[in-house]
Amino acid sequence: MLQVSRCLTCCILLQLVLLQAAWEVGSGQLHYSVPEESKHGTFVGRIAQDLGLEVGELVSRRFRMVSSSTGGGGGGRRDYFEVNVQNGILFVNSRIDREELCAKSPVCAVHLEVLVEKPLRGFHVEVEIKDINDNAPVFSVNEQNLDIWESRSLGSRFPLEGASDADIGTNSLITYRLSPNDHLSLDTQGNHEKNKPPELVLKNSLDREESPVHHLLLTATDGGKPELTSTVQLVIAVLDTNDNAPVFNQSVYEVHLLENVANGTLVIKLEAIDLDDGVNKDLSYSFSNVVAPALKETFIIDQNTGEIRLKKKLDFEDVNLYETQVEAMDKGHPPMVGKCTLLVEILDVNDNPPEVSVTSLSVPVLEDAPPGTVVALISVSDKDSGDNGKVTCSISPRLPFKLLSTFKNYYSLVLEEAVDRERVSQYQLLITARDEGLPPLSATSSILVPIADVNDNAPAFPQPVYTVFVKENNPPGAPIFTVSAWDPDLQENAFVSYSVVERSVAEKPLSSYISVQSESGKLYALQPFDYEELKLLEFQVTAKDAGLPPLCGNVTVQVFILDENDNVPIVIRSWAAAETSPLQLVPVSASTGHVVAKLRAVDADSGYNAWLRYELQEPRSPAVPFRVGRYSGEIRTTRPLDEADGRMQSLVIVVKDHGEPALSATATVSVSLVESAQAGQSDPQETGVSEGPMVDMNVSLIIAICSVSSLFLLVIILYIAMRCQPDTALMYSAGNHTLVCASEVGSWSYSQRNSRNLCVGEAAAAKNDLMVFTPNFPQSIENGAGETQLVPNLCGTVKPTEKKGRASLGDS
Repeated sequence: MLQVSRCLTCCILLQLVLLQAAWEVGSGQLHYSVPEESKHGTFVGRIAQDLGLEVGELVSRRFRMVSSSTGGGGGGRRDYFEVNVQNGILFVNSRIDREELCAKSPVCAVHLEVLVEKPLRGFHVEVEIKDINDNAPVFSVNEQNLDIWESRSLGSRFPLEGASDADIGTNSLITYRLSPNDHLSLDTQGNHEKNKPPELVLKNSLDREESPVHHLLLTATDGGKPELTSTVQLVIAVLDTNDNAPVFNQSVYEVHLLENVANGTLVIKLEAIDLDDGVNKDLSYSFSNVVAPALKETFIIDQNTGEIRLKKKLDFEDVNLYETQVEAMDKGHPPMVGKCTLLVEILDVNDNPPEVSVTSLSVPVLEDAPPGTVVALISVSDKDSGDNGKVTCSISPRLPFKLLSTFKNYYSLVLEEAVDRERVSQYQLLITARDEGLPPLSATSSILVPIADVNDNAPAFPQPVYTVFVKENNPPGAPIFTVSAWDPDLQENAFVSYSVVERSVAEKPLSSYISVQSESGKLYALQPFDYEELKLLEFQVTAKDAGLPPLCGNVTVQVFILDENDNVPIVIRSWAAAETSPLQLVPVSASTGHVVAKLRAVDADSGYNAWLRYELQEPRSPAVPFRVGRYSGEIRTTRPLDEADGRMQSLVIVVKDHGEPALSATATVSVSLVESAQAGQSDPQETGVSEGPMVDMNVSLIIAICSVSSLFLLVIILYIAMRCQPDTALMYSAGNHTLVCASEVGSWSYSQRNSRNLCVGEAAAAKNDLMVFTPNFPQSIENGAGETQLVPNLCGTVKPTEKKGRASLGDS
């Protein structure tokens, strides 16, 4: 019958478990209940189904229980439950003794934390352990001895030591039954909240001479189904004389103490009354012999006054209720004893700071992770109770993270907003847990969250355009400039390689003129430049990183070819090819300043290198009646001619340019003195090339050079005046004759011819054929229709726009 009754009880409890679990699913926590002492394999609940998880995904998502704790002040942790991942059923794994787990706590539960991955989620499951009537009442001794004076009046009461039951609720409610007798009855007016010790009531007077000892049987029965009982033998000795026992003014005393009271604090002063007289009414107080040793270590009682004081520091978290019996014994012969029950309830104070635990940490966090990404799971706890045990959790302010409460004292640390590794590479988070006690206590835990790099930054050049000046006839294979781009990413995402954007230049591939070292960005001229063929070489260099997908940026390089004096002047002849020199007829009567002839020469160079001057090769002397115009090339008489000058003279004219070094050419002009009639037959203006509508080339060249020089000087003066302010650096070196001006919008440098060494790039050798102009224009997508648009982009997806209206070959 006992076994059948237990089975029925288990069936009813399982039905309640299923109903309770179904209700709890919607509230964010699963709640099951199971009777204690359930066998291994006992069904608890379909946890996978109740959590909304597919049974087939439990293994792939690494379904597991990572921690468990007990509620209600229980013992150590054990694996009381397991989950069958094949069917998603939670079952009992080991024997559960509720009394061992939670002692006398009214609520006993095992808290399980369940984790699944992909994505990472946490669930909380509470399994309540239901009490069954598996503990019978227990008396502390097998035999209780009681002395009763024969003079005791009818109705006298004699308290007995009651039994205790380890169960809770109705299973622990004890009723008593006394074996039949003629003198004593049992008073069992119970207290539903606390079991009141039984009392014997004298219903008929005792006579020691008739019966000095009475043996009775006291039976204790609990309120469980089925009932469990226990008995104790009562040995009652009938005494003579001192027939009044001490009596306390109440049978149960309740005292409340804060757990932080000091040692020596008065707990209570007990007082009993004895109606006897003399030594029979003198009392001494003591704890009952059946008091636990821990209580005697905590409290001390004064035998004479009945004062009970604190002997040892209290701790609510260890013991929150002390229950004992106090005896008042008189000094009669034999002595009489009165008993009362003392209940000392310990009140919690906020003496335990919260505890913070990081149960799962998923780092590093990718810098492109979306908001809401779970970074860590955090749990907090506090050993205190009530408001002292209520804990709130917070995170350091002004950080891109936040805490989400998933369940009581459980939080998820999630990403609140986007992060950028280039701005902040890692975050030091301070998790603060604070209780609601007075004063509140707090605890902190530090979490380091590194940010992982992704390829989200394209290489960037410090400016959109580089301008380089290179003299013609440069040595092939020599470096002319170095471009450099910077990528703020890390590792392969920041590794930059350089390449030249191929195009055609004068029907030749650009790669035949220029190459770039892929790692250093150093530009090389593969062949000598010829200013007369190519004056401007404009191309683009691409910087590409090694990320996936790769990103790239472009920069425009303008290489201006500077002219060198590598072409000699060429005299334009008008006489026949067979003639070695022209013959100019000059009348003897020619006056001073008479134009004998005019030479013309051209130079393929430009600027000063093409500016020509004319002079006679022989030193001037009064004997030579001719001179040549320095820039006009006109041969004129310097004085009137006479017969002494000779009939025939040969003049050697030297034509020089203004280059360094100057190049020259010579022309011989033969002059013959004739009579006026013969001279009229030859026009001296016909010696050179007929001018017609042509403008004198040297005069035009001089005017152009002067105009350009004046304009250039004016531009330099205005630029220095506008840009070399407090935020501009202006430097002039007298020794090197180099002027350098730098400002926030750009920089330029110019080297005079007597000191043309300019170092370019890293550890570059001194160059005498290079001038660099690097304007620092702001990088903008919209730079106007005539400029190149530079936008960092995925390589191969966006092409920069070529500048319009710029001549790349020949003269503009």
